[in-house]
Amino acid sequence: MSIHKSDIEIAQASKMLPIGQIAEKLSLSKDDLILYGEYKAKVKISAINRILSNENSGHLILVSAMTPTPAGEGKTMTSIGLAQAMNKIGKQTTVALREPSLGPVLGKKGGAAGGGYSQVLPMEDINLHFTGDLHAVGVAHNFIAAAIDNHLYHYNKLNIDPRRIEFKRVIDMNDRALRNLVIGLGGQKNGYPRESGFDITAASEIMAILCLSLSYSQLKEKIGNIFIGYTFDHKPVFVKELKIEGAVTALLKEALLPNLVQTIENTPAFVHGGPFANIAQGTNSILATKLALHTSDYVVTEAGFGFDLGAEKFFDIVSSYGNYCPHATVLVVTARALKMHGGKSIRLLNENDPEAVWAGRGNLAKHIENMKKFGMQSIVAINKFVNDSPEELEMVKKICEENDVAYDIVDYWAQGSSGGLDLAKKVVNMIDSSKCHFVKMYEWDESIEIKIEKIAKNIYGAKAIDYTNTAKKNIRSIKKLGFDKLPVCIAKTQKSLSDNPKLLGLPKDFLITVRGVIISSGAGFLVPLTGDILRMPGLPKVPAAEQIDIDDEGNISGLF
Repeated sequence: MSIHKSDIEIAQASKMLPIGQIAEKLSLSKDDLILYGEYKAKVKISAINRILSNENSGHLILVSAMTPTPAGEGKTMTSIGLAQAMNKIGKQTTVALREPSLGPVLGKKGGAAGGGYSQVLPMEDINLHFTGDLHAVGVAHNFIAAAIDNHLYHYNKLNIDPRRIEFKRVIDMNDRALRNLVIGLGGQKNGYPRESGFDITAASEIMAILCLSLSYSQLKEKIGNIFIGYTFDHKPVFVKELKIEGAVTALLKEALLPNLVQTIENTPAFVHGGPFANIAQGTNSILATKLALHTSDYVVTEAGFGFDLGAEKFFDIVSSYGNYCPHATVLVVTARALKMHGGKSIRLLNENDPEAVWAGRGNLAKHIENMKKFGMQSIVAINKFVNDSPEELEMVKKICEENDVAYDIVDYWAQGSSGGLDLAKKVVNMIDSSKCHFVKMYEWDESIEIKIEKIAKNIYGAKAIDYTNTAKKNIRSIKKLGFDKLPVCIAKTQKSLSDNPKLLGLPKDFLITVRGVIISSGAGFLVPLTGDILRMPGLPKVPAAEQIDIDDEGNISGLF
């Protein structure tokens, strides 16, 4: 296999099977599918209900990572490569992943379809509009926003206070200019002027709800329970009071259904839902994961960004709502990330520097410690990059050995499944020799402050938590409304274990600053906002979009 082709060139040269043949591997017939062309499909609700009524369930493997860097650690690629490798050693396996967001695709991070010879296909479709799920989420969310302003315009019978509306609009794009707006300008016919703004679609509560719902009735109930703001006499207002939850659910009719595609090696892949792990729960839909578990012996899924974000939320929130238990955790690590956490500039990461790898060991050690705190059977996947030296890789091994964790070097990008068969065997042996069990970091009925403190101190390593006056006021209101027993989905930078993106490696004696707490009563969690985290990113100085192009034959280039 050549390692000189780009991701998109490798994807375009790959041989896909008709999606019906992929479905057959999961005992699904063509009648169970809604086809989106030859290589994409959704699974019908009738088939989902039939399959989920079966009590048989496979083994779940969670892939997470150390604190990510702009160099990229390859978590999605490792998830795909591991699933392919497990199939190659004779273990029937499916991978379940999130859908990419156009914000990162056109911005800085790029796509989320894997890389090299461990990708999900068709790569261009998945990274762009795919089956339209994110657009459906955006339309459903924005219809609620439009209905709120329409209600204000037509005499406001619910007595909603325009100054205390918490529900913003969303768009699937990085656009900093939309963070804070004044809407309704231009006179009486254009509505009621008020402050508002946009979040990115991945931060939408509709996205979170979609990924936590198992049926249309559950989806509708959760949408109805979305908190939108307060009345003039300080009473809460919910979407169900606008009587539009049925219409919103209808807009999501097909978006709720998991998308079936395939990997480069024709392994079945469910790609569904796209919440970010730094501002939401960071995992694909529980419906897709459950469907995979009921049609496969093994399922590989991933939690976004580092273990402190996606994995913590997977254990403390998603697993409870999904009623499933991971049997093993794989932590993706790179020598490049360790060098950057050890103080080396991103411009110099291709230089051989084992000492910088060793200097970054604290970050990896903390994530290994966190895996053990959850009581997980775990292994480190050392994702090999082309420029990694043998000395650097030996240093990563040494760090793993000093922290008493199993490890294996993988090269799924260049070799596909063949680049990590030993890891696949070790994961299977780990699962076969243990029972599914994990320890939660907190109990839901504990106070909001205790839940935040347990995560911040035990997982992030914070010394203390500081609450702004706004955050304290939010918590008082939440307790008064009776939502304080919901789990917490902390919004925090992915670039550091702290809430300061500049503190790399293993920060010491830092404070976590909670500047507000958002009620996501429909999704069923609270969102403490820490540091300067934003729910609407901006484009970088040189966005990835400048590399993307299309020719007269419709061939796309530049995606990664």
